[in-house]
Amino acid sequence: MKLRVKGLGLLLLLVLLALCSTIDVCDARRGKHWRPRSSPSSSLLRKKGKGKKGSSNRQHGSNRPSPKPPLSPPPSPGNGKGYQSPYQPSPSPSPNAPVSPSPVNGSGHASPKSPTPNCGKGNQPSSRPTPTSPQGAVFNVVDFGAKGDGVSDDTKAFEAAWAAACKQGASTVVVPSELEFLVGPISFSGPYCKPNILFQLDGTIVAPTSAKAWGSGLLQWIEFTKLNGVSIQGNGIINGRGQQWWTYSDTDDDKDDDTYDVEFERMPQVKPTALRFYGSFNVVVAGITIVNSSQCHLKFDSCQGVMVHDVTISSPENSLNTDGIHLQNSKDVSIHHTNLACGDDCVSIQTGCSNINIHNVNCGPGHGISIGGLGRDNTKACVSNVTVRDVNMFRTMTGVRIKTWQGGLGLVQDVRFSNIQVSEVQTPIIIDQFYCDKRTCSNQTSAVAISGVQYENIRGTFTIKPVHFACSDSSPCSGITLTGVQLRPVQIPHYRLNDPFCWQAFGELYTPTVPPIACLHLGKPAGNNLQSYHDLC
Repeated sequence: MKLRVKGLGLLLLLVLLALCSTIDVCDARRGKHWRPRSSPSSSLLRKKGKGKKGSSNRQHGSNRPSPKPPLSPPPSPGNGKGYQSPYQPSPSPSPNAPVSPSPVNGSGHASPKSPTPNCGKGNQPSSRPTPTSPQGAVFNVVDFGAKGDGVSDDTKAFEAAWAAACKQGASTVVVPSELEFLVGPISFSGPYCKPNILFQLDGTIVAPTSAKAWGSGLLQWIEFTKLNGVSIQGNGIINGRGQQWWTYSDTDDDKDDDTYDVEFERMPQVKPTALRFYGSFNVVVAGITIVNSSQCHLKFDSCQGVMVHDVTISSPENSLNTDGIHLQNSKDVSIHHTNLACGDDCVSIQTGCSNINIHNVNCGPGHGISIGGLGRDNTKACVSNVTVRDVNMFRTMTGVRIKTWQGGLGLVQDVRFSNIQVSEVQTPIIIDQFYCDKRTCSNQTSAVAISGVQYENIRGTFTIKPVHFACSDSSPCSGITLTGVQLRPVQIPHYRLNDPFCWQAFGELYTPTVPPIACLHLGKPAGNNLQSYHDLC
């Protein structure tokens, strides 16, 4: 009986062994936890004959090449504010084709998806997640024919890239880094462009130096007009190459190269602004550098909702009329964390401007930060709600200034200059209602009124005069207040120091000043009716 039981047990064991020999264990590993095989590395493929077809089924994916990780985009310029779409490789030859982004992990490279194990069914292509919709198309000017060699005219390529982005909306025009693009006078125009276009400037754009490119003279070189939600940002440079005009205007130029001088004489007398925005809403300019404009570097005309930050503007101290930033008929403007060095006003605020906030700005060389000149040729001018604070000025002609022409009409009101540090500034504080940039100007009765100007914590050194208040007899300045003004002289050769000057200036000293400003009339001017000026504005 025992022998029969042993025989049956042995028979069952033999049957079990036979059955196990036919089972596919799906790549299970004895004594280890199961884990899927990843695609073999390139070094392993080279050792095994570069992954030839017909190799073991256990080498999942060996019959298709390993995917290449996409290029990582460079970090966004500046602090990333307003940044919409990073610089990416060029889209497909069809510029309107959407780009399908690859899923990325924290390092910016595609996360390889491990193949799903299967039981003897062969290799199946792994299912990819449905790509999300791209934020916007990217149009690289190089894809539209731009050479970027600094010699070839790339104007048409820029126009074509803009036209494609204009139709798409919420898109990006890319000017790639390490290339220099020669671009003639150009207008990136609306109003039929779709909104929210980003002009990503990482390369360099240079202006033409031939007189032929400018015809009889143009008021601007690069213009963005009648757009909504337009941004220009990046680490790139706009170079106006304004030496052509400066040398032509310099009567003291003593160069001996006659051919060089003749070329300058061909340049038109009308000088273009380097970068101008007109009639646009929600404008951002960030991170870029603008150098050597023939006239104003950056201008906003009839714009609303403007943000300028982390911008550098630079031209020589002796370059004529090269304002840094010029504002006209624009509202709700913020300029901050910007370096301005030029041959005229670092920031110029003209008529029609309101709600202007300027802070954390370095200015110098230049003519300081100015409101005006206003009221030229008997025109009406209105400026209100301007704040300039936390500004450093070094060796500028003036510090904070308000200037108006005789004969004008209108009102400047609610202006605050606060925390201004000046160093070797000729005249740090100025109000001049007799402004004249000619040899002679006729005396006129009417004037643009000035009311409600606060000076707080204006400190540092001056080289000519600490304070100059020259106000109109018919429309005296009113509501001038000074707090924490401490200005000390620095003796500069050939500069004669002067005491504070006041004429028809009324207000109040909240704290003692250095030096004492005894010439300010305390209180309000008699018979000065500001309501009539409010009605004008």
